[in-house]
This record gives sequence, structure tokens and C-alpha cells, in this order.
Amino acid sequence: MTRNRYCMSFTTGGLFHNESLKLAILYLELENWNSVQKKAISGNLLQARTISTLIRVLHEVIDRLKTLNHEELNLLVYSNPQDQKYLLWLAICRRYKFIADFSIEVLRERYITFKTDLNNEDFDSFLNKKTECHPELDKLSLSTRAKLRQVLFKMLRESDLLTENNIINAAMLSPILLKIIARVNSGDVLFFPVFESDIKGISK
Repeated sequence: MTRNRYCMSFTTGGLFHNESLKLAILYLELENWNSVQKKAISGNLLQARTISTLIRVLHEVIDRLKTLNHEELNLLVYSNPQDQKYLLWLAICRRYKFIADFSIEVLRERYITFKTDLNNEDFDSFLNKKTECHPELDKLSLSTRAKLRQVLFKMLRESDLLTENNIINAAMLSPILLKIIARVNSGDVLFFPVFESDIKGISK
């Protein structure tokens, strides 16, 4: 059975930590994403070399940040760097169902079964398996597949969920971040390599 098509347009950049913080701060001031985009372009807020690069990065980052509610955006701006990275990973998973599924079915599953490494073959096997219900994946060229894998692993490393040697890092989610995630959708915590025992007692 064919399901909703995966959006696979995550070949731009990585976690975009600094860029996301700048845009989130501006949004909390203006509370309108169109206004944020216009001001970011007019002042080259992200200091891009070309206008086309600026617009491309803006679209990508704003699309991710739009998945966070006001409380989550506030936490993004005012929390510690580690929680900021986790929030940005959360936004990526909400934006891209393919990455969300990979996080739950591969990243976390390997972690909780004590298979702490993550390699290229894990990504390739997952993608090939998903072609059964997502035939659009069959149309991806080998170079595009390699690029998607490269960017995904880069985002995992920048989120501190994967080491340079491709070892999965346990997510050390703060109590406040856990509670905020639970208030929106408690299932979103499964995007992170954590054990059930680590997240018991989360209150909504």
C-alpha cells in the first residue's frame, strides 16, 4: 500500500544551529514568519554569500522552525546549547517523516538493543525497505541517496546524537524539555536514542 509521499528535500546544509537561533529570536520579536523572512533578506541576517543561498537556507530553516510551538521556540532561544540541538533535531523529525521514521526504526531501535554503531548500510537498508510503500524513493539516483545519507549523518553528529566514529550517543534530555515535548506529543521523544526507563514519569 502506498502511503503519503516522503519529502526528501533535506540536502541543504545540516542542523543550522546558529541560523535557527537568529531566526527564532526574530520570530519571538515579530511573531510572523513572513516578516521574519523579509527582514532576514533585507539585512542578510544569515550573512550568506549570495541572495539565492540566503533564500534557500531561510526556507529550509523556517520550514523546520514552524514545526515548533511558541513554548518550544522560547526554550530554543533561552535554553542551554544541548537542549537547543535536541529541539532542532525534533524540528527536523517533525518536518521530514523519512527522518522521523529512521530515528524511531533505526537510530533508537539500535540503541535500545545495544547495537551502538550506525553505519551507511543501516541507512541504505532502511531506504531500500521503505521503497515497498514509498515508490517515489525508487526514483532517487545513487548520488542523491549518498547526499541524503551524508546530510542526515551530519545532522545527527551536530545534534550530538552520533559521534564522529558513528557511535550512537544517548540523548540526555533535560526535564523541562521532556515535559514540553510530552505536552505536544509524548511520542516525539522516540525520535531520540533513549530507553523507556529514562523517560518514565514525564508529566503533561
